[in-house]
Amino acid sequence: MNHSIEVRRMAESDVDLVFRVFAEHHIKKPKDYILRCWEQNVAGERISLLAFYQGQFTGSLHLLATSDYPYFAENGIPEINDFNVIPPFRKLGIGNELMEAIEKIAFEKYGKVGIGVGLYRSYGNAQRLYAKRGYIPDGRGLMYQQLPVTPGAIVCADDDLNLFFMKVKPND
Repeated sequence: MNHSIEVRRMAESDVDLVFRVFAEHHIKKPKDYILRCWEQNVAGERISLLAFYQGQFTGSLHLLATSDYPYFAENGIPEINDFNVIPPFRKLGIGNELMEAIEKIAFEKYGKVGIGVGLYRSYGNAQRLYAKRGYIPDGRGLMYQQLPVTPGAIVCADDDLNLFFMKVKPND
């Protein structure tokens, strides 16, 4: 554990901070989206964690109680969602600390957790992190907009092209 990193649940007073810092670093998150995330926290539909490095906001991660991905939703698998670490603060262990904290919550409540990841280069660090943390493919193949990609199909390599992974609570 890195003592320079603090991870905590989002508070309503964080909405402006998250919006401002993301905007400063060209991470496109509209303020109404961040506010909606907060409202979903209050409703129990989402858990949002924020990371701070030496007191400065550096990233966030969410756990959706009910995933938009049909297989996860049908099987009661919560989904880690919308994972962001501010670029100048990457490679400091912040992402790992966020993942550790959200997995602890997911395993205590559900015993398992899922995550989707994009397939082009900018998702490379995330792909490697998930593999290092023991995530395995869910076995349903490539998805585009949450639906299976059929052999021979032509799809766009954008943020909606994903492979989904799962992790089960380790035996203690």
